[in-house]
Parts: sequence; C-alpha cells; structure tokens
Amino acid sequence: MEKELVVNSTPTNVEIALLEDRKLVELHTEKNDVHFSVGDIFLGSIKMLRPGLNAAFLDVGERKDAFLHYTDLGPQVNSVLNFTNLALAKKLQGRLLDEFEIAPENQKNGKIDRVFEKKQPILVQILKEPISTKGPRLTCEITLAGRFMVMAPFKNGVSVSKKITDPDERKRLKVLIESIKPKNFGFIIRTAAEGKRVADLHDEISGLVKRWEKIALRLKENNKTGKVLSEVDKTKGFLRDMINDSFNRIVINDPELYSNAKSYLENVAPESSKKLSLYKNKKPLFETFGINKQIKAAFSKTPTMPSGAYLVIEHTEAMHVVDVNSGPKTQNTDQETSALNVNLEAGREIARQLRLRDLGGLIIIDFIDMRNKENKNILYTRMKEFMKDDRAQHTILPLSKFGLIQITRQRVKPELVINTLEQCPSCNGTGKVEPSLLIPDEIERNLRFVMEAYPNMKITLRSNPFIFAFLKKGIINKQLSWFFQYKKWITLDVDQNYSLNEYHFFNKFNDEIRLD
Repeated sequence: MEKELVVNSTPTNVEIALLEDRKLVELHTEKNDVHFSVGDIFLGSIKMLRPGLNAAFLDVGERKDAFLHYTDLGPQVNSVLNFTNLALAKKLQGRLLDEFEIAPENQKNGKIDRVFEKKQPILVQILKEPISTKGPRLTCEITLAGRFMVMAPFKNGVSVSKKITDPDERKRLKVLIESIKPKNFGFIIRTAAEGKRVADLHDEISGLVKRWEKIALRLKENNKTGKVLSEVDKTKGFLRDMINDSFNRIVINDPELYSNAKSYLENVAPESSKKLSLYKNKKPLFETFGINKQIKAAFSKTPTMPSGAYLVIEHTEAMHVVDVNSGPKTQNTDQETSALNVNLEAGREIARQLRLRDLGGLIIIDFIDMRNKENKNILYTRMKEFMKDDRAQHTILPLSKFGLIQITRQRVKPELVINTLEQCPSCNGTGKVEPSLLIPDEIERNLRFVMEAYPNMKITLRSNPFIFAFLKKGIINKQLSWFFQYKKWITLDVDQNYSLNEYHFFNKFNDEIRLD
C-alpha cells in the first residue's frame, strides 16, 4: 500500500491529509489560534465542586472552564497534588523525582470533595478538546508522549505494547527500560520501539525528562493558572505517531514548516527524513493531489461508491446513523449475494468515513438485510478488518437481528465538518434568477458599453453553452449582426463551467472587462 502525507499550510491553519493508494483516509486541521489540544498540560484551580456529578470544574486561565470527573483523577492524584504544591512553594528538592515521596494511591470509588478543596491548584492534562458547548475534559494522569514510549510521572512500572508479539523482544525492551529509566517515572513502550537500539531509546528518555524539567521550572517561576506545556504541534505529533517504514513520501508546501519537520525527523527517524519534500509548484498543493475533489465527494451527506451504492449519514446529539443503499444499478446476481457485495463495499467506505470525519461516540449502521447467517459473520469479520488501521479506540458489535451493526469509537475532539454545498452563482442563494427572456437585451446593452469604452480593442464574449447557442442561432445570427452594426468581429467563446445565464467580456489579453 502506498502511503503519502500531504501538509498544506495556509495563513489561518495547517491541513494534514493522509492518503492510502491516492485515496484520502484522514484529514486533520490545526488552527493557528487554538487554545486547547489533547496532551496540553495546564495549571488549574478548582472553581466549583459538584458532588452530585462527582466532578469538579476548573479554571485553567481560559474563557471556558474545564471539566474533571473523579474517574479521570487516576491513582496518583495525591502525588500530583503534592508535587504541584511543592513546586508552587519552591520547595522541590533533588533532581527530577529522585527525592520525591510517592503518596498513597487514591481510592478507585471515592468522592471528589474528599480529594479537592475550592481554589486548590492542581496540574492537569487535556483529555478531550472542547466539543459543542462543553469545555475541555481533563485528567490528572499526566503523560508525556514520545515516538518510542510514553512517560508517566509518579509511577515505577514498565509495560510493553501488546502489538509487540515476540516474547524475547518484549523481555529485552522491558529489562532495558527498567535499567535506564529515572526513579519514580513509569513507561509504556510503544510498537515503534520494536528492534530499536539502546542509544535511540536512551535519547528519547532524555528528551522526555527535559520536558518534565520544563514543567517543574515553569511551576516554580509562575503560579498563575494557564498553560504550562504545549503538546507538540499537530504536524509533528502526526509525524511522531504515524511515521514508519510504510510511508512513501511526505510533502509540505511551507518552507518553515518543512524545515521544522526535517529537523524533527532527522533527530527521531533519519531514514524517514529522506522521504520529505518541499512543494514549490504554483498550483495549490491539494489540487495537485486531487484532495479537494475527494473532500467534496466524501463530505457530502450521501457519499457514493463506484458500484453506484451510496451511504446516507445523519447526525444526532446522541449518535451517528449510517444507512446503506444499493442505488439504482442492479447486479446480475441473486439478491443475497448482491446484498453481501454492497454491504462489504459499504463497510470499507464506512471505515474510511469514520477516520476521515473523525466521528466518535455511538455509531449505528443499517446494512442491507441478509438472511444467510454465514454472510452476516463474513460482514462482521470484514468490518473489523476494515477498521484495523483506525488509531482511535473502537468496539464493534456483531449484526443484530435487525441487520444493524453498533460501533463505539473514541471521541477526543469535535468531528470534522466540511460544508460541500456551494452558493448558486445564478441566484446568489435567493432561489430566483433574472428572466431568461431579458438576457439578450442585457447583453446588447453591455456590449454597447464595452464598444464605446474600448473601440479599438479586440473583444471576446464568453458564455454558458445555452447563451452561446442562442447567439449563434440562425443564418443572420447575433454575431453577424454585431459585425454589421459595429464594423468589428466579436469573438464568441463557450465555458462549460458557467451557470445558466452567466457571461463575461474579455480583452485581447484575456483579462475580464468589468461592467460595474
């Protein structure tokens, strides 16, 4: 499979597109003025305690208050509280957490008002970005992510990703990290660490430790609520989490972003930095890769598949609903086989749509009814295969007796919504256009103005095929009558993209002549 990462930088945001075999499967947008990103670390202050919800609302120095539920406190919340208080009071001793005393673990089922007091400061991390009217959701389980591992302060354990299946490699990594990790820091070893050298892993631990030292330093220097440490920008974060040997190339159109990405890759993945290229063509980057066209097709309410089958995607406050339709085209197979083929094609497209739109929460899919139990099992198995590349945590349930598949998918940020509808150029959104009967008179008036303003200029009238056909109609057509009237040949041209009553005048340099 050919994988390409296309990064398009604009003055207001950065768009990141992931293509698999030239097909758009993920689209991420990072605005330049974003306040909250998953992974950002804040110093918060307890603003309100809500025992009924078993949660607290925190002031994190932004307009929106953040939400912290008891289940997101984590076992080490008492250690986080002690660390925050010692850092703010400038009483932290020793390097890192060498001399820090880990507090007893928090109860799994307890009450929020027994852990916190009003106005109490606490170090927190963004767990979910603001969604709709809700503020960001927080956690007290602080983690710092790298390419090969995730560091968790106030812990001492080392765990290895289940995707690393070789028992000898799992043992090697665990023993290695346990021997070089700093005291009172736990580590989760990621899949990308498989087969990596000691030096690579040691360098990443050193980098993560420096980020933790930066947090401690900022708490000592400033005791105001607000952001303490930003997660790496979305481009670097995407490179960190996604880059592996399966990528064919990475294309970036901004020189500064390209330079930063190249520097980052040369440090963490030198072999991947060779796949990075700077786009210098004048044609827009997303146009060159056909991404804009794919966005228009994929983000419509009814995305269509090659066979003619299509999906209808609806959104409610509680869930997303997807309906599968076979479309008007009939297949030369029996009904059961036809239903299975359409359902399998739809399943692949639905898996792509979930990643592309970043749909989260509960998703209900109404597939075409099938009677054969074996076919239902095939669809369920293939649906799991289609979603295996989805990095968001998800659960898929087998088909119900009503032919429905239920999926729950991790939701950490708002879904990506792109309005693909365009305003009608003929009516400007009013639903009404000027009478076609009056168009010839309007053209005559405007042509008279153009001829008076530019008597010696070569003139071209470019129009919709409908107007073009009218002007060329008959033996003594409009073009010929204008020649007799103005003693000058008016060139007629046609543009298929023009709307029904659209036309424009152009000079010999192909510049439009403004009529207003």
